[in-house]
Amino acid sequence: MRLSSLSTAVALAAAILVALQVPATAHAASPTATASTSVAPANKAWAHALAQFQKAAKGDDSAIDDALAALTSLSAAHPGHPALKAYLGATVAMQGRAAWLPWRKMRHAEDGLAQIDKALSLLTPVHQSMLQRGVPVALETKFVAANTFLKLPSMFMRHERGQALLSEVMNSPQLSATPPEFKAAVRALATAQGRSQ
Repeated sequence: MRLSSLSTAVALAAAILVALQVPATAHAASPTATASTSVAPANKAWAHALAQFQKAAKGDDSAIDDALAALTSLSAAHPGHPALKAYLGATVAMQGRAAWLPWRKMRHAEDGLAQIDKALSLLTPVHQSMLQRGVPVALETKFVAANTFLKLPSMFMRHERGQALLSEVMNSPQLSATPPEFKAAVRALATAQGRSQ
């Protein structure tokens, strides 16, 4: 597999992640948690981080550093927030797109995957009921991970795990209550993988 395919795969993964984003002005409610201790980021900071992530995902390499800084700051302030960690991992992987040296492309992809693995390990039953932009944190985290894993070249050996995570999201009874943008992104990924919902 050519390393330029890695940056293409990361760019494709980021493009699909953009599909689940809702513009900050369209947010009906701030991120909330049903647990007594909220680990949800502040709405303004989260909106800024997502806006920078979206710019980077759309190919604006100059936004990668801003997205990385915003998500790193939010993740440090909310270390137990898996969705933040997953987005951070996707952003770190996007750095590979802007890197010139092949070994740096690989390193960024591997570092991004490590962040996503950490995000998945942070999931607890509380994250099933904790909402962020109307989506349970567990579903969004698993979707970001599945989306990234399924777009990577086979040399990363993440396709099987990506399929399993996508199945979990698709089969979740909570999916029907999520915003239309999220459901559309899940359907798009499932369709791209030759699955029906």
